[in-house]
Amino acid sequence: MANKTLSVALLSGKGGVGKTNITLNMACALYQMGFKNLLMDCDLGLANLDVLLGITPEGNLQNTLLGEANISDVLYHVEAQGFDVLPAASGVPELTELQPGMRNMLLDRLEPELDKYDFVFMDVGAGISGTVQTFAALAAMRIVVITPEPTSLTDSYALIKVLNARYGLQDFMVIVNQVASASEAKAAFDKLHGACRHFLHIEPVLLGHIRDDKKVPEAVCRQQPLMRIAPGSPAAQDIQNLAARLQRLRLGMADWLAPRKVLQSISAKE
Repeated sequence: MANKTLSVALLSGKGGVGKTNITLNMACALYQMGFKNLLMDCDLGLANLDVLLGITPEGNLQNTLLGEANISDVLYHVEAQGFDVLPAASGVPELTELQPGMRNMLLDRLEPELDKYDFVFMDVGAGISGTVQTFAALAAMRIVVITPEPTSLTDSYALIKVLNARYGLQDFMVIVNQVASASEAKAAFDKLHGACRHFLHIEPVLLGHIRDDKKVPEAVCRQQPLMRIAPGSPAAQDIQNLAARLQRLRLGMADWLAPRKVLQSISAKE
């Protein structure tokens, strides 16, 4: 059967740029548009999707990796039909570096569950650890979340450079978060794009931006998705636009996705 599921890894060079919040709310926006989503917490050492949702899952990815439970047993249903979360464990140092054998085991256990979804979102930890690289390479699409801060730009460039050098990856989408305007977002993106083009011969693509919005920290404190509590807020409108663009991209990728597995293992260069 032809694959129709788009797997998306959301990445960031540094923490604190709003990546997890964006992942959650894009999935929420797409669910509100009628699409089925699985949201995987792939920050294996410092999981926090459950905190943003105010939930206490009974099982997590660790139980699956250790063979203690099936994927279907540890999924948390945010909505009854089509919005599921696969939680990760927190404070488990042995999971922060996903070895090849464990990666392959995870893929074998995940793959049968994935084709029921339209999107599989992977909220990957910040930085350039081996596990971050592994998850980034598994996805059909990679989105790097940045802010206009110089440290975010330099760390995101380093992330793209490492993924290109180790896995040969060249396709990166970018979301610019916490901006006052589209022009500020474009200025930040242009700096990252210029460095990638000049030094790596890679041209990232701007997916869109999200405005700085006081409703975002309010939603975090209330442990609710922004799309639920303030769907008319500026940031929520921007996320809605991003979700709609992502769905258009998925449709445009249909022929490319069809013969692929949802998560495709790529070998690192020696």
